[in-house]
Amino acid sequence: MGIKLIRLAASSDDLEYMREELGDYIKLAVDIDREILAGGGEYHADCEETLLSAGSGQQYIWGADWYPDSGDVLFGALINIRPNLGNMGMEITSRELRGKIEKIVRALLETDSR
Repeated sequence: MGIKLIRLAASSDDLEYMREELGDYIKLAVDIDREILAGGGEYHADCEETLLSAGSGQQYIWGADWYPDSGDVLFGALINIRPNLGNMGMEITSRELRGKIEKIVRALLETDSR
């Protein structure tokens, strides 16, 4: 499945491992409270499960995609449909929340190897 829990800056080996499933991009679940993420695999829900198993709270986990070659972060995932938290669709609409997620993703996954 190729899912990796990332608590500190990812190594190039970590990134390659997470890219095995999809190649061009990595599916992510990001815990905005603990500032960690799980990446890789075929579904955001698999990454979400990895974080839940590691003690993350459901309300803090959001889905995103990371494109290592371009450095783009996209914010659409089925796990983002959270009417109780004000997000009605797959795309995260809150600029503040997007900013938090992007900051965590860049801190943990961005390397100088692009």
